[in-house]
Amino acid sequence: MTDKSELPMALRAAYLALHRRSEAHFAKYGVTADQFVLLATLARGDALTQRELARRMPSDPSTVRAMLVLLEKQGLIRRDTHPEDSRARTAALTTAGKRKFQQVFRAGEAIRQQMFDSLQADEGKTLIRLLNRVAESLTSETVPEARPTNASQ
Repeated sequence: MTDKSELPMALRAAYLALHRRSEAHFAKYGVTADQFVLLATLARGDALTQRELARRMPSDPSTVRAMLVLLEKQGLIRRDTHPEDSRARTAALTTAGKRKFQQVFRAGEAIRQQMFDSLQADEGKTLIRLLNRVAESLTSETVPEARPTNASQ
């Protein structure tokens, strides 16, 4: 049986390795790894509210807002009043934002390929399915009751 501390540490190590590599690689395009995720989320479709963006990324709403302000100043996104809720604003990619996303997406292909090359044939699909399951279990409303361990007794 695997020590339960190994999974969180392995997930963290994989995330940080991807984040660091992406940060270094995307810097020459003037985009951070987190900004790339935001651009990628908006590139999937319609304008989204800040709250919906934060949920889909997933990220903290205040972090999303800060990125939106910066990307708007760079002309990569536009923010408009929500058509049904005047208190909310939507964000969408501008033409320049779509071009920037495509440029950075192509630039990130080598990183994505390296990740998949480290896995055997069907492991990529399996890993994605398992990571989605873990994420879903951790975003559910209920938190399992903690059981005492030897260290806490």
